[in-house]
Amino acid sequence: MKVLVVGGGGREHALAWKIKQSPRVKRVFVAPGNAGTAMDAENVAISDTDVPALVKFAKDNQIDLAVIGPESSLAVGIVDALGDAGIKAFGPSKQAAELEASKVFCKNLLRHADVPTADFRTFRDAASATAYLVEREDQPMVIKADGLAAGKGVIVCDTKAEALEAVQRIAGDREFGAAGSQLVVEERLVGQEASVLAITDGRHIITLPAAQDHKAAYDGDQGPNTGGMGAYSPAPLVTPAMLQQIEERILVPTIHQMKRSRRPFRGILYAGIMVTKHGLKVLEYNVRFGDPECQPILMRLKSDLVDVLEATVDGKLDEIAPMVWDDRPSVCVVMASEGYPGKYQTGRPIRGLQDAAKVPDVKVFHAGTAMKGDQIVTTGGRVLGVTGLGDTIAQAKLAAYTAVKCIRWEGAWGRKDISDKANA
Repeated sequence: MKVLVVGGGGREHALAWKIKQSPRVKRVFVAPGNAGTAMDAENVAISDTDVPALVKFAKDNQIDLAVIGPESSLAVGIVDALGDAGIKAFGPSKQAAELEASKVFCKNLLRHADVPTADFRTFRDAASATAYLVEREDQPMVIKADGLAAGKGVIVCDTKAEALEAVQRIAGDREFGAAGSQLVVEERLVGQEASVLAITDGRHIITLPAAQDHKAAYDGDQGPNTGGMGAYSPAPLVTPAMLQQIEERILVPTIHQMKRSRRPFRGILYAGIMVTKHGLKVLEYNVRFGDPECQPILMRLKSDLVDVLEATVDGKLDEIAPMVWDDRPSVCVVMASEGYPGKYQTGRPIRGLQDAAKVPDVKVFHAGTAMKGDQIVTTGGRVLGVTGLGDTIAQAKLAAYTAVKCIRWEGAWGRKDISDKANA
């Protein structure tokens, strides 16, 4: 088979690396890819949202399966376009991807499906949201831009003043552009967050081992929200009984409601779940592998990923063998550029990658990197996802951070406490 992975981040490097391991696969292309995917696969210089160029490449190169990584590609309808061209594509349709592309759509669907979520109101402009907040008592709130904002359009507020400022940033100043054309104002939930990803063909569902992401920039969950500073899997927070409850009360009702809404869902359904004193509540849905959750999850996968992806597209998930997992936990630590999630410099040479690669049970997944001559340089805010396996979460953490210590560039940084929650 020939497989095309669409995207250029850490998630796509992990997907390409895992897909390449399949004995059924001859070539793996990644568009546009990064310096890491250039080593593990073949890069194609096409933007991940350039639908006509991606479809043309897939047809010209007789691609047997396309695997779509980023939400931005799904939101512009790449799966529909590839399907129309007769090419199998893993991921939801443009209509189904609205579950992530519009937080207003998602919250309304959760309400109709009777899936537990935070109390919320939706608004079309800053003035009405401001008027609503002014009349409410001072309490912690979360303000969300409706559209896609690279994981940064959610502002967690301790006070009414902070909430009013967040409304102004999103809907007044349009800090996140068109993503702020509508907004969600919701109660702030208290608890620990878990990521539960499931693969579904619209009729059957395979729930993957739970992971836990670290959204805040700094140690101790301090600082601004990011796209994710690290993750680990499995998450001891999510017990087998809780996972069954998540399937029955959250994932299955959502898939049924999508079908009733005439937006059948195929691909990855990723639930961000808050474990509260009052039970499980859905924070949001993503419609693709999480980044950085994808890296530790795929690090533990022993089955052939291609069999699962293809069965999903074909609507035959019930016909494949159960997925097999490494019992060992995995920890992924994101190394970022100075200034992220705000402004940061790019083009800085990275040293020590070969030394990191020699650390046992570690894989360095690239995200914001590129080749410049014979040097690998930084091109993004989140640059690398250093992922380790170990007999315990503590040993997996040690493996990952041992490799992190090998790697250097000017302004490199990362959290030092990834996975500590598991032992708390």
